[in-house]
Amino acid sequence: MSYSHHAEKHYIQRTGWLRAAVLGANDGIISVTSLIIGMAASGASSHTLLITCVAGLISGATSMAAGEYISVKSQVDIEKADLHMEARELEKNPHLELKELTQIYIHRGLAPELAHEVALQLTEKDALEAHARDEIGIHENTSANPLQAAGSSALAFSIGALFPMLSILLSPDQYISYTVMAVGVLSLAGLGALSSYFAGTSMLHGSLRVTAWGIIAMVFAAWVGSLFDVTPI
Repeated sequence: MSYSHHAEKHYIQRTGWLRAAVLGANDGIISVTSLIIGMAASGASSHTLLITCVAGLISGATSMAAGEYISVKSQVDIEKADLHMEARELEKNPHLELKELTQIYIHRGLAPELAHEVALQLTEKDALEAHARDEIGIHENTSANPLQAAGSSALAFSIGALFPMLSILLSPDQYISYTVMAVGVLSLAGLGALSSYFAGTSMLHGSLRVTAWGIIAMVFAAWVGSLFDVTPI
């Protein structure tokens, strides 16, 4: 009897880059759009709004990249420290570690004899890999990549910030704030739907969730900006 190859591509494999990309794009759209709307509400000129948008794009992208890299690198350092600790324990107390692995499989529903046999065979194959996966929870599908996360965040933020920038460039001066807000809401709705599609969840719910928070941020920024009137007399 022959069996065809069967292997699913699970959504969890996208966690690393998807999280960074969605966070970056979402932040790029919301923060820069809210910044422009707040400045527009204060009476700033279109030239000032464009400069503000460019500055927001550059500072935001570099900040996102640096923050994401530091955050993910810290996670990697913790994982490495745990693996070193586990390697030392496997060298010093291999029998205790085998019992520990056996108990993990028993708690997951295996019979004691089968749990011991599974633990024994996995230990013989690669003890550190077995403990990393089943005891610590480190798996290659969810392992962190600092450079990938930093690059994804910076690129996604820049793409998100391009929407308000194009709105400023293409909109008449008297309609800039309305155009920026409308484009911001539509781009957030699209981002929410797209991220939910890649995550395998409801596109409608994802779109509404992202859009609602974006509108709140924009309205709040407009209110704050209206408190500071810089319109030339």
